[in-house]
Amino acid sequence: MPNMKNAKKAVKTIEKKRIINNNYKASMKTAIKNVERAVASKDKKAAEEALKVAIVRIDKAAANKVVTANFKARQKSRLTTKVNEMK
Repeated sequence: MPNMKNAKKAVKTIEKKRIINNNYKASMKTAIKNVERAVASKDKKAAEEALKVAIVRIDKAAANKVVTANFKARQKSRLTTKVNEMK
């Protein structure tokens, strides 16, 4: 446990930020899984809709420094390729 006043405040701040970051990350992961499920079920329309949502969620997570820019680019590229390769 922290003893100094500023360290106690930092613990509170860090905990709030951790919760917010976890929400961004969980939301992003769910959106990515939804795209992959739609691709697996061969539903192109649903996959395209899920891809739009996933791209927004990935961008928001990257904007808030939850994931890196390289991760953002890689995920968007992989998901877009999967959707575009569907018949």
